[in-house]
Formats: sequence, C-alpha cells, structure tokens
Amino acid sequence: MNCVFVQIRCKPGKSLKVVKAITLKEIHSELYSTSGDFDLFLKLYIPENVDISTYINDNLLSIKGIKRTLTTLTFKAF
Repeated sequence: MNCVFVQIRCKPGKSLKVVKAITLKEIHSELYSTSGDFDLFLKLYIPENVDISTYINDNLLSIKGIKRTLTTLTFKAF
C-alpha cells in the first residue's frame, strides 16, 4: 500500500460537505480540519497496483466543493 497525504482547499462554506462526501466514500485512513492555506488534511492508503493520480482523480477530485489539492507521496526510507 502507498501512503499518501492530500491537503485540500475547499470553496468557501463547502468544507463540511466535502468532509461528508469523503466520509461516505470510505477512502480515508485519517481526516483532519486544519489551519493555514488548506482546510483539510487527508491520509489515505492506495493499493500498490493502482495508479495514484487516477485514484485521486476518480475518488477525490470528483467531489464538488474542492477548490485545490496538494498531494504528498511517502517513500519507505528506513
């Protein structure tokens, strides 16, 4: 499994709807509300044999109310 972190900026007033949509999809491991440039911080695990960009596009970016995302991939270094 690939551990991926996604920071999400929502359109004004849409954060709660975005959270509900993510929760209904059951794709997340952890989901937090944050301060700063982004509204939400999402941790998810993507199976090894699945293309990460396709998975994000199909499962996350189709949610209405998301304005921008920033995806960070993790690598096993130790």
